Amino acid sequence: MDEKDIFGRIHELVDEEHKLREGGEHTDAQRTRLQQLEADLDQCWDLLRQRRAKRQYGEDPDEAQARPEPQVENYLQ
Repeated sequence: MDEKDIFGRIHELVDEEHKLREGGEHTDAQRTRLQQLEADLDQCWDLLRQRRAKRQYGEDPDEAQARPEPQVENYLQ
């Protein structure tokens, strides 16, 4: 997955998150989906940062790997 693909995925996730948040009361399923969206976004942002860091230091950005959700959960953006 290159940076263009990662940004595309981020935009898809953000759009879905915004649509879910627009409603008033949320069902349990919607709250669960929002939590999953937040975790997926954390992983995408982390992967993007890894790719940029590897490129900055002369490494191959394609070697960046998505890290497990618990490792990247709740990163500040």
